[in-house]
Amino acid sequence: MSVAKPPYRADVVGSFLRPDSIKAARKARADGKMGADEIRAIEDAAIRDVIKMQEDAGLKAVTDGEFRRAWWHFDFMGMLNGLDIIQREGGGIQFHGVHTKQDVPVITDKLSFPADHPMLEHFKFVAANTKVTPKISIPGPSAVHFRIADDDIAVKEYKHDAEAYFEAITATYRDAVKAFYAAGCRYLQMDDIFFAYLCDPKIRAERKAKGEDPDWLIGRYAKMMHDAIADRPEDMLIGMHMCRGNFKSTWVAEGAYDPAADAIFNQTDVDIYFMEYDTDRAGGLEPLRLLPKGKKRVLPGFITTKTAELEDLDDLKRKFDAASQYADLDQLGIAPQCGFASTEEGNDLSMDDQRRKLDLVVKTAETIWGGV
Repeated sequence: MSVAKPPYRADVVGSFLRPDSIKAARKARADGKMGADEIRAIEDAAIRDVIKMQEDAGLKAVTDGEFRRAWWHFDFMGMLNGLDIIQREGGGIQFHGVHTKQDVPVITDKLSFPADHPMLEHFKFVAANTKVTPKISIPGPSAVHFRIADDDIAVKEYKHDAEAYFEAITATYRDAVKAFYAAGCRYLQMDDIFFAYLCDPKIRAERKAKGEDPDWLIGRYAKMMHDAIADRPEDMLIGMHMCRGNFKSTWVAEGAYDPAADAIFNQTDVDIYFMEYDTDRAGGLEPLRLLPKGKKRVLPGFITTKTAELEDLDDLKRKFDAASQYADLDQLGIAPQCGFASTEEGNDLSMDDQRRKLDLVVKTAETIWGGV
């Protein structure tokens, strides 16, 4: 069967609620009652099921649901050379009203992308088990810089030379892009949520208190992304997801995209933008006016993954009418605002709720553009 190439009108960010089989396997592993091979077999079966769920919904790009991960970003980061994830009292991330487990990323040695990074095989498994376009979502390069405290950097060169640190991250990601392409990946998504974080007045103030100019940092993050993907072959598309945090249906940041919009659209060279737009925390649609005319595409996340309530199709059509005042409707599409489970704990909705949201994504695309 011939499948049209991306970009698509209907798409997904990447993560899905973990089924009971995976939850039970994780607990058994933690209790020392299950080995790696048995867990992998359970993951394989669950991933085949979530691929079929996406295909049955009518999506043309599918992921593994991030079922082999605990986090959307730390698993990938911890598999890099020179970066480890440790557990520390007082660690973790504070969301509104809830705190994550106490995982902390640390740099122990020079950074590089290993030729045997496990997520290359994760992608290959999806590719071997889908009839449509396989996609993998990985954290963008800004995640390494934003999430690691200065005191947790053991490499003196990185600690005392910001440009050397940024270049090391960029080089690592440049090699990652090449490796995923060699593995057959033609649609790679990078979750670079910290562009949106740096639009939050509180987070901007925190960065200023550290001696960092948040606007300079936005520009530097854009340069990292641009340089990491600059040499990709013409048949490889890069997507970028932005949100304000997603853990157990809560969030970290708020604030309109305005401070970062020019960098996002005109300095990263990304092809497809997944932009959270499900609440007032994301601000207005005006930043879309900076999307350059051409082939780039924005997928506004008007459909939330944080609550079970299903959005109204007529209301979604009105929102796209509003968005089309700032960007050509032909350069828009629809995706959920974020993943359904950015961490293994998942958001506060059911499997049935998740499926209804996917159906609505596809129905919205069919209604507005005549197909996915």
